Amino acid sequence: MSGTAAKLAYKPVGLLLGAGAGLISGLLFKQVWRLAGHDDDAPNATDEARGWGEILVAAALQGAIFAAVKAAVDRAGATAVRRTTGTWPG
Repeated sequence: MSGTAAKLAYKPVGLLLGAGAGLISGLLFKQVWRLAGHDDDAPNATDEARGWGEILVAAALQGAIFAAVKAAVDRAGATAVRRTTGTWPG
């Protein structure tokens, strides 16, 4: 399979993996937030009862978890495509 064909074939796979990464990272963030001793739900940026520090820490933690999960899922997907097609999709 050519490099262009592998990239095109990976597009729908990448979209599905991205959606899955979003779901996984959301669930993981909720567990980490709960284990850190905070409420069951992370603060919403417009929640008047929450302080700036808590809101920003929650947002930074959620972003870091999402980025790490997405990178791991994307890398695993690209590796699977290479095993299947013999071509790296990047």
